[in-house]
Amino acid sequence: MNQSPSFWLDNCGDDLTPRAPLPGDRDADVAIVGAGYTGLWTAHQLLRYEPSLHVVVLEREYAGWGASGRNGGWCSALFPGHDPTGEMRKALERTVDEVGAWCAEHDVDFVKGGTLTLARGSAQTTRLRGTAGWLADSATRERIRVTGVEGAVFDPHCAALHPAKLVRALAHEVVAQGAELYEQTAVLDLQPGLVTTSRGSVRAAIVVQATEGYSCELPGRRRSIAPVRSLVIATEALDAGFWDEIGWSGRETLADDRHLIIYAQRTADDRIVLGGRGAPYRFGSRTDGDTGYAATHAALERTLRELFPQASGAAITHRWGGVLGVPRDWMPSVRFDRSTGLGEAGGYVGDGVASAALAGATLTDLILDHDTELTRLPWVGHRSRRWEPEPLRWLGVSMMAAAMSAADRAEQRTGRPSKLAKTVSRLIGK
Repeated sequence: MNQSPSFWLDNCGDDLTPRAPLPGDRDADVAIVGAGYTGLWTAHQLLRYEPSLHVVVLEREYAGWGASGRNGGWCSALFPGHDPTGEMRKALERTVDEVGAWCAEHDVDFVKGGTLTLARGSAQTTRLRGTAGWLADSATRERIRVTGVEGAVFDPHCAALHPAKLVRALAHEVVAQGAELYEQTAVLDLQPGLVTTSRGSVRAAIVVQATEGYSCELPGRRRSIAPVRSLVIATEALDAGFWDEIGWSGRETLADDRHLIIYAQRTADDRIVLGGRGAPYRFGSRTDGDTGYAATHAALERTLRELFPQASGAAITHRWGGVLGVPRDWMPSVRFDRSTGLGEAGGYVGDGVASAALAGATLTDLILDHDTELTRLPWVGHRSRRWEPEPLRWLGVSMMAAAMSAADRAEQRTGRPSKLAKTVSRLIGK
């Protein structure tokens, strides 16, 4: 079994040898901590508008090593937080298309086939029927044939992409634009005007924290975000007979309406990549270690074969996982304090591909003092309250996952929507 961070990084066509670390103390105009989507889109947009800026990007491992190179490959307009006016949704819909245009220019696999949320069982059908985009079971089967489906909701504003190709292309682009990208450089602390690393310090008027699920590792930020692990599997490439039998020619991204989320896509090379939640939360918000999740990976394999019995003999070539950032109120945010020069963005709750691109554009407008529609979006300036201290945090996150799993089992058994799931959603502010 391959032990690299993900199938995507194994198959991105790029040399993953880390770039050189920070060679010592540096001065810069902008220091960005984290070379994932948020940090790289921010660097890219800043240099697009102000090419003379001296931008330094710092990364502990290598560009894309975290969630940007490990996710399920959805670029969607889904937004987990509060969006009372719908402006976030509209901005994300535009962002999906902007990311698609960028991918087309940089040879990144991107197919905007929309997403299907399947109704499997009476409880899911009760929740989804009548929703905008509802497809009856016959219309759903014209797109894809999955066991137990009674219909689906179709949302056109989603694409399947190759996430590692995107993040690696972004890294090359920002270097070509003139940014200094230092890898193998662990950030120990960041303060107004100063980033302290294991290799030296960077002084900069503007400091941007783009560490998403790893933010809790920085001093004073342990309770800022909960790093929840999502796990993923990839099959071998499946033959034409399989695809003839199930369809899926539009390469829609795929989920159903269970409470413990699953997500899937058909890759450009005809594999199924399927992921989901349910991995145990690690006490103390630890993000280290990619082992000890065999039970969750086995559950994903069972789900794959339940959805697609025709794939029961397919080899699973990759099993991996990674952390995503969950704020206490499930609301992502973008912030920039002009008085201190500190900016940050994150807390995407697993919907970060398009959100991070939008965050980078928004941070750019805030830093450059551009008054735009992006700087007036509801996530700008939002602050989530902190998570509870341990052991309450571990108990709370673990109980939420257990409750949602129990709700799914009850719905399967009774066919009725779970009151427990509704109660938990209200308690956590979803």
